[in-house]
Amino acid sequence: MRIMKTLLTAFPFALFALSSYANEAEIREAIAARYAKVQVKSVNPTPIPGLYEVFVGDHILYADEKADHILMGPLVDTQTRTNLTQQRLDELKIVNFDSLPLDKAIKIVKGNGERRIAVFSDPDCPFCRRLEKELSLLDNLTIYVFLLPLAELHPQAVETARNIWCSADRVSAWNHYMLEDKKPAVAGDCQTPIADIATIANELGINGTPAIILADGRRLEGALPAASLEKLLAQSLVRRAQR
Repeated sequence: MRIMKTLLTAFPFALFALSSYANEAEIREAIAARYAKVQVKSVNPTPIPGLYEVFVGDHILYADEKADHILMGPLVDTQTRTNLTQQRLDELKIVNFDSLPLDKAIKIVKGNGERRIAVFSDPDCPFCRRLEKELSLLDNLTIYVFLLPLAELHPQAVETARNIWCSADRVSAWNHYMLEDKKPAVAGDCQTPIADIATIANELGINGTPAIILADGRRLEGALPAASLEKLLAQSLVRRAQR
């Protein structure tokens, strides 16, 4: 389901910046009536007359002017062999890092912590554990861990996440569990941000873990190797400095 890349390089941005046009409401209403569980986040025209981009949070669909017909799959520029859908999806998924509720995350500082990254993570997700091992190889990094237990996949994850958050030392509890498989002690009652984080993840279109947000707003998915993360973090510092 991780499909698609921006029509920006092939089509003027101004066209995509339009917030209202004649067919948007009609397309939204038609999809809402026929697919009640699909949340439409935006509708925009494409370079193809009569074809509209419909962003539904984690992927892009294409619809005609009345949403009587829907296409699912990448839109490709055959001259450049560019996946335009993925480009556009990457752009739509950009997150304002500073708007994240960082007080609801476990803050882990390594070295001088000058580079920043946010990770939505399920403590019982094997790919999340793999990512933690890769992150342990990096330095000069501040990691904000947002606990996103996916109970439908890992029934014990919510309780584990709660025990980690309610620990006297959240960072140690998290690292011991993810890197050494040492379960956190059963904690007493405490308020956790787990429900709030689930809401935030849904708003961002995050439905799987691990989900990574770089300081420049780019979103990544999966357990990337340390070498790849190092390059992306370096790029993120440069992009932030250029803004």
